[in-house]
Amino acid sequence: MYVPASFATALLLTVLCTFCWGSFANTFKLTKNYRFELYYWDYGLGIFLVSLGYAFTLGSMGGGHFSFLPNLRQADTIFLFYAALGGFIFNIANVLLVAGIEMVGLAVAFPLSIGIALVEGTALSYLVHPQGSARLLATGVLMALVAVVFIGMAYATRGAESAVSSRKGTMVCLVSGLLMGVFAPLITKATQGSHPDASLMVSAGALSPYSAAVLMTFGAFLCCFVFNPILMRKPLAGAPVSISGYFSAPANYHALGLLGGAIWGTGTVFNFVAARFVGLPISYAIGQASPMIATLWGVLAWHEFRGARRKSWLYLAAMFIAYLLALALIALAYRAR
Repeated sequence: MYVPASFATALLLTVLCTFCWGSFANTFKLTKNYRFELYYWDYGLGIFLVSLGYAFTLGSMGGGHFSFLPNLRQADTIFLFYAALGGFIFNIANVLLVAGIEMVGLAVAFPLSIGIALVEGTALSYLVHPQGSARLLATGVLMALVAVVFIGMAYATRGAESAVSSRKGTMVCLVSGLLMGVFAPLITKATQGSHPDASLMVSAGALSPYSAAVLMTFGAFLCCFVFNPILMRKPLAGAPVSISGYFSAPANYHALGLLGGAIWGTGTVFNFVAARFVGLPISYAIGQASPMIATLWGVLAWHEFRGARRKSWLYLAAMFIAYLLALALIALAYRAR
């Protein structure tokens, strides 16, 4: 299987992951009057299919017992369960994130939800498998949390939505972030095994990054059949929606859902692969700088801060500076280990 051979390559993969994770939601924004509960069926399928594609190509490159199918056969059942459970929990979190995007916009939902997930997921992952400088990693995560505070202040001074809508959207994003932070330590455990050995490409019984991505996205896709119908009957916003709306939707809406899943799934595979070199706490933390990308899309492409006060723009600028500092500190955490 392919894994990066240098820190520079691993860092590039995490940056590409950041771009993918921060960009996928644009595919939903491109649909008009289409419910996210319906969009998510195609999205869930898209992340699973793209992870399979990478597993049978890059993940099977060179053959041997590290490649995708042999790795699945030797993996311990408990690690298969951890990866699938991580995907199941992630799917609930991500559905709530997409709901949050619909309620309060990209520029707000991403930093609030993913900022919380960054702090929680990085800390828990580090406890499972410490790698890199804890001091620099913690400082980087703290700067990311500062960025989340700034985006919240930018939203508060924007004055665009009603107070009721703001509170509900904020709560949805909060729950999304708390749940999303749980999947990272589960994946860390699944890929590191019970007795990690740095000399091995994959520890005995553990999952390769490609196998972990397939199991995680499979768990997320299965979750669609449990959680999506509940939200369709009792939506967070708007009236209940019927599955007939999915089948009557234009073909390009289904294509956009699949594309959104493929974009996010690509970022996930890149993140897991990079983690083989730098460790999942570091690769996850860098990847979760995606709110910076999402906010750029929200501001520049979707004009979510059009007409905002000057103070809001200053807070947005401070958010970008804080996230860039967080990215630099987290990258340095690997070098200082």
